[in-house]
Amino acid sequence: MKSFRIPLHLALACVVLAGAAHAERADRTKPMNIESDTLRYDDAKQTSVFTGRVVVTKGSIVMRGAQLDVRQDNAGNQFGVLKAEPGKRAFFRQKRDTRPGAVDEYMEGEAEVIEYDGKADTVRFLQRAELRRYLGTTLNDEMTGVVIVYDNTTSVLTVDGGPAKTMPDGTAPRVRAVLTPRNDEARPAGAAAPAATPAPAAPALRRSSTVGVQK
Repeated sequence: MKSFRIPLHLALACVVLAGAAHAERADRTKPMNIESDTLRYDDAKQTSVFTGRVVVTKGSIVMRGAQLDVRQDNAGNQFGVLKAEPGKRAFFRQKRDTRPGAVDEYMEGEAEVIEYDGKADTVRFLQRAELRRYLGTTLNDEMTGVVIVYDNTTSVLTVDGGPAKTMPDGTAPRVRAVLTPRNDEARPAGAAAPAATPAPAAPALRRSSTVGVQK
């Protein structure tokens, strides 16, 4: 796939997510619990294929779709490809680490295919991809594209609008983003507050030779 860049959108996305909290660090080491209608397991290849109403939980991670292909390497790293039913999208949600007392923060996304890489700690959303960031239950940021890659380790997000070609309606594919300004509630721990504008200095007092003298 030939990709193209929209510098403004990509720059804004990276600034917002790089300054936010990181994903739950413990998720990658938690066991992957899976429910489905059927399972096909290949012990020699260490692969499993779950089909039918698949629900995945792994720490704070929740994933839902129609089919999940899972494999595990010799080091115990897990890799999963979650696919949606035709015409629908698979679902992903993960809690993010926040400073004590801060509002809980979540990343939530949907796409026709979602790829989870436990070794690199990345999530890829493919086709009709959408990623949202919530502060508590309030939607804070929202981005859409053909391919969205979220790096849990660095909190860097990249969005690809898709092939540089004309769409049926005559328009070109584009990345779309809605980014809410960050405030004190969302500022990461340790970040300095904006410097206050100093008040104008009071005029200096000086001795007067006319005080108490009558004209």
